[in-house]
Amino acid sequence: MNQWAGSVRDEDVDIPVTASVDRFRGQIWGVRSDDIQIYGHHVTRDFVVHTGAVGVIALDEHDRVLLVRQYRHPVGQYLFEPPAGLLDKATEDPLRAAQRELAEEAGFQASQWHVLVDFCNSPGGSSETFRCYLARGLAALPEGRHLTGEAEEVDLPQAWLTLDDARAAVLAGDLQNPTTVAGVLAAWSARQTDWDTLRPATAPWPRRQRVVSSGRSFNVERS
Repeated sequence: MNQWAGSVRDEDVDIPVTASVDRFRGQIWGVRSDDIQIYGHHVTRDFVVHTGAVGVIALDEHDRVLLVRQYRHPVGQYLFEPPAGLLDKATEDPLRAAQRELAEEAGFQASQWHVLVDFCNSPGGSSETFRCYLARGLAALPEGRHLTGEAEEVDLPQAWLTLDDARAAVLAGDLQNPTTVAGVLAAWSARQTDWDTLRPATAPWPRRQRVVSSGRSFNVERS
């Protein structure tokens, strides 16, 4: 069996793309077909060209996690998830986007921000890069939640779970939104080591930079 002898770490690679066709362009992402050459094979790979997104694990002074209940049409379910949203454009600052989503979806601001975990959401079929922040020192906005959304975002009931209960719900399969799963488990793990794995809120995001520089990011056109 072939064994990897190098460093176990994700890395960039430039696989030759011989042709590229945009199949669809929607309001928040597109679909593209790339012809590539890899290991002596010429194949076509279809993927979602995604704008990228951010999420926020917001913890109060009792280590309770803020989740909002939102309808998700592709799976036909109401899911409990942290405040989260798309990056509007390739150059948008992800921290500011996260702060915006915490205000818009939950009506809170936070005095302490850290990078909790980064991940590629379904990298076999999507260019989505995701950064999840940890927000603490919460304070409710005087004006309340910014009602800027529509349809699914009109009604976002809030739930507060202790970090232990949230972790148990994830492992029991009761909570399956990917941001909830990754964010809750990362926060619980980070707390076990007194938060020594947290990164600064402005930490580099190389996977995001790679997607943008290689032309795999979608720009949202908001009115």
